[in-house]
Amino acid sequence: MASVFEVRDEVWEVVAPLLPEVPEQVGPGRRRVPDRTAFNTIVFVLVTGIAWRHVPRELGCSGVTAWRRLRDWQQTGVWERLHRTLLERLNTAGAIDWSAAVVDGSHIRALQGGLDRAFAR
Repeated sequence: MASVFEVRDEVWEVVAPLLPEVPEQVGPGRRRVPDRTAFNTIVFVLVTGIAWRHVPRELGCSGVTAWRRLRDWQQTGVWERLHRTLLERLNTAGAIDWSAAVVDGSHIRALQGGLDRAFAR
């Protein structure tokens, strides 16, 4: 069954090899949500800005499961490897205009003027 929202096959072909191996589940219990379904849900949340708790059931993955997979993949370096891989591919294809690149440090807290301010007193 196709998901309501699904990343293109070309994107998934780049992502899939970067994901950690997961042992096959044996025995009773709830089956693991496929990685592609979880990835689709993560991308859906990031693109739409919807809250994790409001993820539609039609995506085939709960917001909690998608959030956990996002966390686990972050801890194993998946997102950093994906970013690097996509940048390399785009650069090789000449699809990045590096003259327009901007480095933004606005997400770093300045601590009311920085650390040196305390020493100036």
